[in-house]
Amino acid sequence: MKHCVTCILLLWSVLVLAQPTPSASRPRIGVTLSGGGAKGLAHIGILKAMDSAGLKVDYISGTSMGSIIGSLYAVGYSADSIERIARTIDWDLLLSNASSLRSIFMEEKEEYGKYILELPWVNHSFRLPSGVLQGQELWLKFSELFFPVYNQKDFSKFSVPFRCIGTDVGTGEAVVMKEGEIISAIRSSMAIPSVFTAVEYQGKKLIDGGLVRNFPVRDVKEMGADFVIGSNVATGLMPSEKVRNALQILLQVAFFREAEDNKKEVAQTDIYVPFNMTKFTMGSFGDSKEIIELGIEEGRKLYPRFKHLADSLNAIFGPQPVRENRLPAVHGVVISSYEVHGTERTSAEFFIHTMNFELNTFYTARRLANMVRQAYGTRYYSRVNYSLEPQEDGTAKIVFDVSEYPLTTAKLGLHYNRFTGVGLIANITARNFFTTNSRSLVSVNIGETFRIRGEHLQYLGRLKNVALILEMQYDNFDIGTYTESKQNGLYNLNFFKIGNKLQFSAKRQFTVGVGSRYEWVKYDPKISSTVEFKGSKKFFTPFVYMNHNSLDKNIFPRRGFKLDVEAGWVAPQNSRMRFYENGLELPRGMIVVSDHSFYRSSINLETYTPLTRKATLLGNLQGGANFGYKNNVLNEFVIGGLQRTFRNQIVFAGLVEGEEYTASVAALQGGIRWQVFNNTYLTGRANVLFNNFVEGSDFFAVRDFFSGYSATFSYNFALGPLEISAMYCDQTRKIQSYVSLGIPF
Repeated sequence: MKHCVTCILLLWSVLVLAQPTPSASRPRIGVTLSGGGAKGLAHIGILKAMDSAGLKVDYISGTSMGSIIGSLYAVGYSADSIERIARTIDWDLLLSNASSLRSIFMEEKEEYGKYILELPWVNHSFRLPSGVLQGQELWLKFSELFFPVYNQKDFSKFSVPFRCIGTDVGTGEAVVMKEGEIISAIRSSMAIPSVFTAVEYQGKKLIDGGLVRNFPVRDVKEMGADFVIGSNVATGLMPSEKVRNALQILLQVAFFREAEDNKKEVAQTDIYVPFNMTKFTMGSFGDSKEIIELGIEEGRKLYPRFKHLADSLNAIFGPQPVRENRLPAVHGVVISSYEVHGTERTSAEFFIHTMNFELNTFYTARRLANMVRQAYGTRYYSRVNYSLEPQEDGTAKIVFDVSEYPLTTAKLGLHYNRFTGVGLIANITARNFFTTNSRSLVSVNIGETFRIRGEHLQYLGRLKNVALILEMQYDNFDIGTYTESKQNGLYNLNFFKIGNKLQFSAKRQFTVGVGSRYEWVKYDPKISSTVEFKGSKKFFTPFVYMNHNSLDKNIFPRRGFKLDVEAGWVAPQNSRMRFYENGLELPRGMIVVSDHSFYRSSINLETYTPLTRKATLLGNLQGGANFGYKNNVLNEFVIGGLQRTFRNQIVFAGLVEGEEYTASVAALQGGIRWQVFNNTYLTGRANVLFNNFVEGSDFFAVRDFFSGYSATFSYNFALGPLEISAMYCDQTRKIQSYVSLGIPF
């Protein structure tokens, strides 16, 4: 600190009293918060210390993360409230192009976030992704947080007058934002180039203000501040020896100008709070709690100075109570009209219907956010923002600004496990290709295993909650056969399915429906065993089903459950089977294969419950039964593996795919997943399995009970989740390894 706080105040008061004004005025306190990405969360501790000291802030300015923290404080949130918000936010979700899986249409959940690369079809060619974030969930979170001031477009009228800084991409000059939509202003101020998209603000396209003025002290002084407290988390330019990649070089060059400006800004502060943040980066949101604690610790050190400043001001100018509950009590608004901007491939009516939006209805911030997520969840829109315009009658007009996804997208993924081998998964998804309000897709797995799947989904009804689905799939892969847990043969399996479903979905989490499918299964021996078979079977199955999916995300979910239940009737089949022993065909009729009909049911339930910030409790119940399954074949449940990849599979820690076959099965699994570092997990599982409790297979001998365990190391990165597991079964007494990469076909 350059000066003693008391000396400054005494000198200032003497100068004021020397003026020919009728009375001395209390000096105005200004606060400036720098940008710095995740490091800016340390500002919260400084604000907490000022609140605790009873120091009233008169003006506040900020850039990037400083503009977010500063604007929340300005509109009326206390420092304690901002801390609670920062500690509970899902930063991974907010700082991505993803939305919570809970907001996605049930019909879209399985495909959402499945692929590592998506290439939109634009102007007659596939385009590489831009690499920048729209930040849909970030917009919605801001919309909720700033809802109490939706009707205030002049930032000087906030509880604490506020300004933030952006950079005009056309001129490279700083833009001081002091009126308009506060959400657009702070989103502009934090739009780091190559990370976030630029933002349209009052006719200008703006990006991160940190490029030209990361520490806007001059702006808070221009507002009228006489005494400035500046909190700066920026570490300045990196030493040349630490600049090692293209992105670091780009950022280094981009901040040359700001580094020079920063020296002038620091000189204008009266209390300057620098942070030593070299161990963190702008993207260290995974360390958000540690950064917040660092800021709180620094605030504790500064508290005596802030308290002394507040007491000195009160002693000289009289007590000035700090106002509590500064946030306006606005709980909702009646919306009387709307506009929709940006619809070209869809219509405003389609957009409004997907949200079930109604005029002259009372909406809260939470309800509006969920409504917008419904539109985003259709996967027709890459961004959905809104603003509220106050009307003279006390209602509001809502203005939606949307960006549409291209109707056609090519997607690529990679998958490997020990059963399917390496495969490149290619997908083309087209919307409104055959009919309006539809989605058609084709997925192909090319590699050691060949698989292809096609689907046409047609939305019906005003709310798009009824869907007709036509589907087709063909698989060709190898599967082993086992005797007493030792592989004794290998079969090539061909599987074809064609079917249809009609379903009703409620609240994006629940679906019920009816359907039917025709299936053809064929087995050919590739490696002979003592007893083997060759042939095919065709069957038709009408069924009913129910699905529920409240998971928060597809990969490493933290909460929610997923339930799939099906019950059906397998009509009389058409079998063509031949049996061999030691390579010689057995006489027809020696082994009887029944084509009689039978009933069939299956269930799969996955549950995820957060125990602590890093620990998640896992649960899985699987079951299936064929009723009246006498001398039938090729519809058994196939036990083994840690990853569900093919029909009739029951995953079980301790056995490999196809190690056991059964006509009725129930498996219960529990486990705990621990997040060791960002995107790095350790998981332990234990499971038990019961067989033959309804029907037993006449062709496969299987134990009535199994128990097993697994330990898994997981790392989620650009190519998808990598999982390396060791598993053990009590009955086979074998330790086996299991490796997988990516999301299965």
